[in-house]
Amino acid sequence: MKTKQIRRIAEFIEPLRVPPGSRVDLAKDFDPGYKADFLTKKDGKKVLRNGIAALADVQARLAAQDTYGVLLCLQGLDAGGKDGTIRHVMSGVNPQGVHVRSFKVPSAEELGHDFLWRYNRHLPSRGEIGIFNRSHYEEVLVVRVHPENLDRQRLPRPSRGAGVWERRYREINDWEHYLADNGIIPVKMFLNLSKEEQRTRFLKRIDRPEKNWKFSSADARERQYWDDYQRAISQMLSATSTPWAPWYVIPADHKWFARICAAAVLGHTLIGLDPQFPQVSDEEKQELRTVKKELEAEAPKGAPADPYAAAHKS
Repeated sequence: MKTKQIRRIAEFIEPLRVPPGSRVDLAKDFDPGYKADFLTKKDGKKVLRNGIAALADVQARLAAQDTYGVLLCLQGLDAGGKDGTIRHVMSGVNPQGVHVRSFKVPSAEELGHDFLWRYNRHLPSRGEIGIFNRSHYEEVLVVRVHPENLDRQRLPRPSRGAGVWERRYREINDWEHYLADNGIIPVKMFLNLSKEEQRTRFLKRIDRPEKNWKFSSADARERQYWDDYQRAISQMLSATSTPWAPWYVIPADHKWFARICAAAVLGHTLIGLDPQFPQVSDEEKQELRTVKKELEAEAPKGAPADPYAAAHKS
């Protein structure tokens, strides 16, 4: 990819980035209905296709190099578009190199361990892209809004009191720093949906029979805690956007634009890693030439010795 294109992607996603050390007020600082003036929905389809093609190319190099892994953490309130973002943005990559994990209510086994244990078990390997559909940040969002969940984690009494959230922020930052130092790069996106757009999407799921399965009355009840979530999200973004794992707030009211933003953020991260296909040694090249001659000698009469080379001679 050309330097000019890389610079344009960086400029495009910069307004979405939460500067490390900044104090975030989600409602004031990020507009869920934002979309770039220079891009229409029609043009966006082509932009997304090009972005997906670029992702496929760099993912192939990531897998071949086998040095870095990428952990994409997708957070968002119900109906924020997490599933659709994964389906569209990752549609062109090799599925063998992508693993998606959704985290639901923790099991009894998971509650018997530290709060990061179940997430640590599903980290991507080198050369892979791992996607957490909801992630370890549930531990400072849902658990914070509903503190009865903290009681179920059976923490020692001194660990339940004042400072528990600040401690978890620190532990999450340290864990992500450890991952980045070891070549597993966190990419964190929060899909920022407005309350009115969430209401509209909920109604759509109710009105369309084929969407009924995606709706739960519990989702609607969670809207009672909208303001609590907004505060918890703002504090999370403020405390855990770091130089090694910054947050990106994706405006999610327009699905087509959210998917372009997500592809741009992920693509920018992968391009920054600059993965390369492994170099073949002189000895290996000589071996390839020897094998090539043997294969050419097996060509049927009248057939080109090397069909691929003949087809691409021009």
